[in-house]
Amino acid sequence: MRRSTAWSAAAAVAVAVGATVALANTGSAAPSTATTALTGNWYAAAPYVMPLDNDPPDLTQVMAATGQRAFQLAFILSDGGCTAAWDGLTSQEVASDTTVAGVVNSVRAAGGDVSVSFGGANGTKLGQVCGTPAATAAAEQAVITKYSLHAIDLDLEEPEYENTTAIDNEIGAAQILQQNNPGLYISITTAGTAAGTGFFGQNVLNTAKSFGFTPNNFSIMPFDGGFSGAASQISALNNFHSLLENTFAWDSATAFAHEGFSGMNGRTDSAEIFTQTDFQSVLNYATTNGLARFTFWSLNRDRQCAVPDNNGTLSGTCSSVPQAAWDFTRFDVQFAGATPPPVTTPPAPPATTTPPAGGTGTCAGVAAWNSSTAYVGGSTVTFGGHEWTAQWWTFNDTPGGAAGVWVDNGPC
Repeated sequence: MRRSTAWSAAAAVAVAVGATVALANTGSAAPSTATTALTGNWYAAAPYVMPLDNDPPDLTQVMAATGQRAFQLAFILSDGGCTAAWDGLTSQEVASDTTVAGVVNSVRAAGGDVSVSFGGANGTKLGQVCGTPAATAAAEQAVITKYSLHAIDLDLEEPEYENTTAIDNEIGAAQILQQNNPGLYISITTAGTAAGTGFFGQNVLNTAKSFGFTPNNFSIMPFDGGFSGAASQISALNNFHSLLENTFAWDSATAFAHEGFSGMNGRTDSAEIFTQTDFQSVLNYATTNGLARFTFWSLNRDRQCAVPDNNGTLSGTCSSVPQAAWDFTRFDVQFAGATPPPVTTPPAPPATTTPPAGGTGTCAGVAAWNSSTAYVGGSTVTFGGHEWTAQWWTFNDTPGGAAGVWVDNGPC
């Protein structure tokens, strides 16, 4: 289940405080504390997004296009000690952050809210370096306080979830935060396997039981483990359901009501492919059986690559499958109980200008267009056997696309 910190945010411990969501921007970087919480179904259906990496989209535009109201911001790690920092960088410590705070304010001003994700596949996690559950809880509480959060997410992955002390710290911290923040909605997510979860995932369940801690749900991540399509994911969810029944002595309905799904849209790190059809099948299973959570990694990837299959490779900024923008987010909206607005058809591209004399571009020595390069007006590229000139600054706008940024100078 290894995913680079730039590409992975499989879900984990979502803690939603039944307190407050800002309905108006305060005008400053610090998020407002005078807020009202969303209902728990929105936190349970919040897709993951990296606000500082992987070409983050404007979340208010995603909200307008899909009806989504909650997002899980990733990742908080240790700065080397028991202090929270975005991506684990001392230059991005939470205490001095203004950038992510601005993102939080903009979402709240649009009527939504965020959770914050601790962990991920790489880097040092707070549970590994904070010496006790109380110290871990204090570091995480500082993030809750900074952003006036109603939800946090603890992404329990390797190597942290293989460290029993770290897991004791994380589960103990979640219990403390639940006690100190009345109304907490807590979700714990661990690795998914064909059997539901593996040895270390079972240890997460056993640790929660030994602490006498019952969250609202436990979720698994059925991808990057030899999965193939929705049927294999649903089989893993069924097996995990049995583990929940057996571990906690729950009946079937109670186990389903404490179970969640966190998928990965499009191409995964292990070259598995999960399409919109797969997501629909798992969503049907989740709603039919009353699962408590349905989310995915990641919103940054919920758009089509310039080449739809991305030449058979993984991307942190697009899905590597054919899609309309935000197709996968719309499944979260449906799980939350809302109806996404219809997909709008982009306007036809404007007519291109007349090619220069001769009707062809020179193309000799002109670099190929690159979706990860920003271009200024007057830049020339080759794409699709033609030479193109940018009319203004552009980033990730395909030559010949609906944005109308590029003028076709003709074939090479």
